[in-house]
Amino acid sequence: MYAIDDDRVVEMIRANPWALLVSEPERTGGDPVISHLPVLQDPDATTPVILSHVANDDAAFHGLGSRRATVIVQGAHGYVTPVWYQATPYVPSWDFLVAHLHGVPQLLTGEQTFRVLDLTCQRMESERDPSWTLSSVTEYAHRIAPGVTGFRLVPDRIVGKAKMSQDKPPEIVDRIVEALRTDPFHANPALADEVRRANPADPRLST
Repeated sequence: MYAIDDDRVVEMIRANPWALLVSEPERTGGDPVISHLPVLQDPDATTPVILSHVANDDAAFHGLGSRRATVIVQGAHGYVTPVWYQATPYVPSWDFLVAHLHGVPQLLTGEQTFRVLDLTCQRMESERDPSWTLSSVTEYAHRIAPGVTGFRLVPDRIVGKAKMSQDKPPEIVDRIVEALRTDPFHANPALADEVRRANPADPRLST
């Protein structure tokens, strides 16, 4: 229910470059290993494929390359109060966009890792003018790059969901969208856009 397709997951990864990496524990009964990290959609792939990097110590903790892991990418999300519904009985809800990508990460070579670092900088600097480039500190960047491990995750299982008030009637969805744009306490324009995307307005009601 509320599943999204691979094209939507690719779009999510491109739009949300900060994600969560969760790996299986090294021993039975141990805690999962968790890191927050920047992620990219592999520009050479048309399906969801993650490129990222972590510090070498973290790579060892995760057992990257040998243990299963999950990258969690989160899009727009937020609280939805029943006050907006102007109807009853209802209770509060939380709308969200998320994707879980499961598999065994592939370790990258030093040269491949440096490319990931460069691509990450390009992604984060893309809206700046002038923008900063890794090539402006090439010697320094190559000196410190060996301190990180790059990886590529080609998922063997993807779970993507967009829970965006799809269970509500059109008139209530319209109120939710409007409130998410204007509410003084819980305004969330990005979420408003996602709720509308999941629930297109009926053109017959826009006259």
